[in-house]
Amino acid sequence: MTAQPVELELHNEPLPLSAPFRIAGHVFSAMPATVVTLRAGAHVGRGEAAGVYYTHDHPDTMLATLEAMRPRIEAGLDRETLRTLLPAGGARNALDAALWELESQQAGMPVWRLAGLDGVRPLLTTFTVGADDPAVMADRAAAYTQARALKLKLTGDADLDTARVRAVRARCPAAWIGVDANQGYDGASLPGLLPVLLEARVALLEQPCVRDREHELDGIARALPFAADESILDLAELEARHQYFDVINIKLDKCGGLTEGLLMARRARALGKQVMVGNMCGTSLAAAPAFVLGQFCDVVDLDGPIFLRQDRTPSVRYTDGHIWCGDEVWGPSATA
Repeated sequence: MTAQPVELELHNEPLPLSAPFRIAGHVFSAMPATVVTLRAGAHVGRGEAAGVYYTHDHPDTMLATLEAMRPRIEAGLDRETLRTLLPAGGARNALDAALWELESQQAGMPVWRLAGLDGVRPLLTTFTVGADDPAVMADRAAAYTQARALKLKLTGDADLDTARVRAVRARCPAAWIGVDANQGYDGASLPGLLPVLLEARVALLEQPCVRDREHELDGIARALPFAADESILDLAELEARHQYFDVINIKLDKCGGLTEGLLMARRARALGKQVMVGNMCGTSLAAAPAFVLGQFCDVVDLDGPIFLRQDRTPSVRYTDGHIWCGDEVWGPSATA
């Protein structure tokens, strides 16, 4: 669709969490986000992005980046042009999402159809358990009464992580379990953890190593699938680092939007990798484009809205361990 002039609205939202959330090296009490709104007559496109904390991509800088581009944005641009104007990251993701929804409304067509899908289905999603005392984690995992799949946050303390995994598995014997080390291990400590994960029937190990130190995985037998999160941000890094991993976790805040995310999913498949979609928390507005990407994925981790003190209305829905996002949330039937 030909790019047309638009009116740009920008603001940041604090998005406090309902409770502090801990991963390796960080404790979060909020997940602030930048919200982009594009208006063209009666049609509106919106996007939300939190950025990427470990690349120092924060909402304040995202807002400034987009404000500096206001004349270019309001003159009109398409999603492919956007990929040449901004680097991967939250600012591009928020604007890319707004362009998708605007195009959807102008065409009177769901975003998923614009993305080449014939339909969408509810997606089985993981429910994340933040790092904590093993007994507390087991209680939280069991409290997800509808969950069929769990993701456990680890911290790199091998003894404590071992207890965490075993405690949750004992409480949730039938659940699919993946673990996310968030860069907590290295080439020396990781081999000792792997037998514990196998014993507990863990199905996925996400980001075991520090970003830019992927070479430490050389020589370590991947007895279960290793997934890249922090290690692979965008399409270029997928080409450079895919050999270290079996699964590629695509997050729209990392790669710069659904446009690039779809390219990454197709390329990962061509490289023989499985594909995962994740999120940086965020409201249902952030989850909606990731839900479209999730239709192409093997593993889905889209539970971010459940951790917020307040979500948007209308919102995504969670039923029987699945996430569903209707067109009323983001697309031709949505209203700003």
